[in-house]
Amino acid sequence: MPSPEGEGRAKSSLESAYETYFSVNKSVNKRIFGAFPELREMLRGYAGARLLDLLGFWMMWQVAGGFEGTQQALGISKSQMYRRIALFREAFGEHPDTADFPGITINPAEFLEGMAVRLKAERPK
Repeated sequence: MPSPEGEGRAKSSLESAYETYFSVNKSVNKRIFGAFPELREMLRGYAGARLLDLLGFWMMWQVAGGFEGTQQALGISKSQMYRRIALFREAFGEHPDTADFPGITINPAEFLEGMAVRLKAERPK
């Protein structure tokens, strides 16, 4: 039976990267969490859910072709789009159209080709 981790590739990559990040920022993090020990627990669930939501929104923006494509793909109103853009700007300091994340590359053409192949394979003949 497959595990929830699959082959564990993402987990091992993240653990390796986090160890490097944590060792560099250990002194700063230690002072912040030492002064506010409850901060870590208070923010953990909220920050994780918000990050997942905003990175998913950014990915959809990239593969769906911007505002109109994302709005249509997610089936949300213009006001919801504007709210998500504002939240994205607040969190990352820039618009999702211009934001780049080191280590993440999105190729919309390749994504759409792959999804078409996947959907075709899933449909019974």
